Amino acid sequence: MDPSIFRTDDIQGIYPDQLDEEGAWKIGHSTAKFLRSLLRGYERGQPNAQSLCVSRDMRTHSLSLSKALTEGMNASGANVIDIGLVDTPQMYFAINHLGTCGGVQVTASHNGPNYNGFKISGLGAKPIGADTGLKDIKHIATALLHTKARLTGSVEKYDLTKEYKNHVLKFLDSDLRRIKIVIDASNGMAGRVVPALFEDLPIDITGINFKHDGTFKHPPEPLVEANLVELKEVVLDKGADVGICFDGDADRMTVVDEQGRVVTCDILTAFMVPYFLEKHPNSTVVYDLRSSHVVQEEIIKYGGIPRRERVGHAFMKKTLRDSHAIFGSDLCGHFYYRDNFYVDSGMVTLVHILNVLSQSAEQLSELLRPLRRYSLSGELNFEVDDKSETMKALSRKYGEGQYDDLDGVTIQFKDWWFNARPSNTEPLLKLNVEAKTPQLLEDVLAELEDFLGKPVDY
Repeated sequence: MDPSIFRTDDIQGIYPDQLDEEGAWKIGHSTAKFLRSLLRGYERGQPNAQSLCVSRDMRTHSLSLSKALTEGMNASGANVIDIGLVDTPQMYFAINHLGTCGGVQVTASHNGPNYNGFKISGLGAKPIGADTGLKDIKHIATALLHTKARLTGSVEKYDLTKEYKNHVLKFLDSDLRRIKIVIDASNGMAGRVVPALFEDLPIDITGINFKHDGTFKHPPEPLVEANLVELKEVVLDKGADVGICFDGDADRMTVVDEQGRVVTCDILTAFMVPYFLEKHPNSTVVYDLRSSHVVQEEIIKYGGIPRRERVGHAFMKKTLRDSHAIFGSDLCGHFYYRDNFYVDSGMVTLVHILNVLSQSAEQLSELLRPLRRYSLSGELNFEVDDKSETMKALSRKYGEGQYDDLDGVTIQFKDWWFNARPSNTEPLLKLNVEAKTPQLLEDVLAELEDFLGKPVDY
């Protein structure tokens, strides 16, 4: 087991070179030991408090890793509830529905077929990241000398499809109109989950790449526009109202409108703001600090409370919970909901997109037109020798602007702003710029590139 597989938010590595069944056993053992140590009286009246949920995605090695993970948990004395082949948000649902002390989804999310990993959640499906337990789990796992022990815990198998379907569809409004939608499952878990949840609804779904056998027609990363080519073509060919591409474990998504134009996650957030704030006035909405200013403006316009947050799903979920926000989003395609245990869900987001579209007879591109009022660069990567010193130099160079350091450096002027933040794993500075006009954006980027060099592909 390569220690580098322990990342900021999850565990991921190449199978079997960096992560194999022995490593999975150790991670299962250490995860169960850590999560059960946090109970502190919660087990009173909770029949499944000493249990953990385990689930997996469709990768060819996910089943064997799941079995090894489970045996490691059993060897620590923990009971396991195996909910099978599901999307990651169903794991979050299962932890809350069954009342376990946490759970693990075996998945490598958007990475290629040679990768695998684990997403670990604690009580209430709170994320377990580097600052909330993943370092402890790593320490325990890397100290284990062997993977042989008597299995004192039990294993039960549950099929939660019916309960999960009821949970997701409870968010659906009663006045749903017939909508034509194209869904690209990216040969991931959406290909299994979408038919199970939505087959009875009065909507027309065209599914592409629904086969989920561990192979991929295109990489299961919906943020890369090259992976959306087929979706755009089918949307135009079918005359669909909207297209959606999911990632491998179906917790993230990207939307395209009826013209095949990508709807960035911040614009989609701004699109949903009126819907949520009309139902829940004066509520807080949390958003990724890289988001367009249109998000903040729409939240204020409709009487909500905007809450900027640093990049990372662990930060987003904590802030959503702490502020009791009605919903939130990041630019990676996660959408979080208060009434969904403060966690993200691709399927609940699909439901809300259907809800908002059903409120108007206008096409999506027309509804979005007023929101596409600024010019954004998207995230650009720059190789720098010293990330900290480069950010300090940027702060000095643009010292006349409004400065904050919530995540990296953000500097705002009247007509434009930028955020530069360091990569956690590479010698990169990540830059996002927004301006009021395309020409101003071009001028600002040229000036910044003179200072930082040319962006690189990563």
